[in-house]
Amino acid sequence: MKRFLLATALSWAVFAQGAQAAAIDPALLADHIKVLSSDAFEGRGPATEGEKKTVQYMTEQFKAVGLQPGGDLGKDGKRAWTQDVPLAKFDIEGPVAVGVKVKGQAQAWTQGEQIAIRAAQTGANRVTVKDAPVVFVGYGVKAPERNWDDFKGVDLKGKIALVLVNDPDFETGEGDFGGKAMTYYGRWTYKYEEAARQGAVGFIVIHETAPASYGWATVKNSNTNTVFDIIRADPAKSHAPVEAWVQRDVTVEMFKAAGLDFEALKKQAQTRDFKPVTLSGVTFSADYAVKAEKIVSKNIVGLLPGTTRPNETVIYTAHWDHLGVGLPDAKGDKIYNGALDNASGSSMLIEIARQFAQAPRTARSVVFLSVTAEEKGLLGSEYYAANPLYPLATTVGDINMDGVSAYGPAKDFTTSGDAPLTLQDDLIALAAARGKSYSPDPRPGAGSFFRSDHFPFAKRGVPAISFGAGQDLVDGGKARGEALAKAFVTDRYHQPADEYSPDWNLTGAAQDAALLFDFGQQLANSTTWPEWKAGSEFKAERDKSAGQRK
Repeated sequence: MKRFLLATALSWAVFAQGAQAAAIDPALLADHIKVLSSDAFEGRGPATEGEKKTVQYMTEQFKAVGLQPGGDLGKDGKRAWTQDVPLAKFDIEGPVAVGVKVKGQAQAWTQGEQIAIRAAQTGANRVTVKDAPVVFVGYGVKAPERNWDDFKGVDLKGKIALVLVNDPDFETGEGDFGGKAMTYYGRWTYKYEEAARQGAVGFIVIHETAPASYGWATVKNSNTNTVFDIIRADPAKSHAPVEAWVQRDVTVEMFKAAGLDFEALKKQAQTRDFKPVTLSGVTFSADYAVKAEKIVSKNIVGLLPGTTRPNETVIYTAHWDHLGVGLPDAKGDKIYNGALDNASGSSMLIEIARQFAQAPRTARSVVFLSVTAEEKGLLGSEYYAANPLYPLATTVGDINMDGVSAYGPAKDFTTSGDAPLTLQDDLIALAAARGKSYSPDPRPGAGSFFRSDHFPFAKRGVPAISFGAGQDLVDGGKARGEALAKAFVTDRYHQPADEYSPDWNLTGAAQDAALLFDFGQQLANSTTWPEWKAGSEFKAERDKSAGQRK
């Protein structure tokens, strides 16, 4: 093993010193972003005219740069440019009547203001909840391997559960859930999954900006929009009728009216001894109609077959979708253009593909996968990973791109989460040889590892990383980089203001794209297989298919 690792390290070092970075044009990156994030594409929502335009554009670009179609296999034995992704689509129709009674006094809430209710994904065409008791369940975690159970056997049938976002040790930075680094138990997606398992009428996540990692505007815009899910035989096993977020201040007032101290109970919830607490005298009611449809969205797939080992595959991914058309902002803008998130990553995908197509063919195949419905829960990549066009056992790795630097070159780069993975080590080594350092995820508490399209690959054992632009900018250093990143999350993330600006400096994005091209080319010409390190929760799954990798 030591000899293998030494040989691998030496091959990377030789490659890093000898190879020249690809010449990727920042102007071409800008051109793609301007088109994909224009108002004409209507925010690239799945199952909209914006999707049709996006699929057409990405397909045309993949053709133009020299890729082959790599999607679904037709009856004629030829591959299409797309992979069909069947999804269930849900929208709230008409008004939302929602509120609470506190000591007999009715308090009406406004959808998008005090509360953000997601369209129910149970298949019901109407949700009606009348005076349901409200129970605080702490962080809503049931983790036997950590000897942790926030429910303690409480019966939640017919009840609404209030749940904190993130993990029990987020605020203290110490404990059984990774300290500041979020585990999957901290994700709101897990909270809703647990709601269904507990038989609750619903889980309402209490919004707090720091543990959520984004403000209320992001919550409102993401959750009051169209909701998608994979097609499920029994949706009620995966979704409670009510899935929602509520403002922190509203919650604090409810606790106070029930004679409870929100902050004190939150501290209790950070301990293993916490027990659920009913909000005495508080009940929840809601009534709204839901329209459910089945649609077929598209992943777009380009391929460059390998010369000698075509059954071994390196995959690049980036999601093409954004939030489409939604609630207006203060300026009345309803189009969520998604320029950085993720027209920019889609642009990088095209230009890396151009470099591969112009270079000599690699030994292994390279796939360029533009996925749908990331903003709806990683559904496009989840569907691909569950229905792979190319076997996962012989997929060398996935390199995901979700957002680029618009502020010039950086001295560093990062990844979503600090993956215990030789794939990441190899990228760090290649970058270091070119003068670029690695900075660990600057916001480990945001749970970014679970929020990008590499995750469906990772949880099935495929070595997978999501690349992130660095914040130590050549022009302005870390102070400027961190300030710009914070401003984006606060003012533009999942908001109509995420628009292209001619003031952007995409030279850093071009450098990052060149690095990722060189990295993928080395992987595609190598005979080695990246691995999860000992202790990784994904290693065992990968090891099951070890016999299929020579």
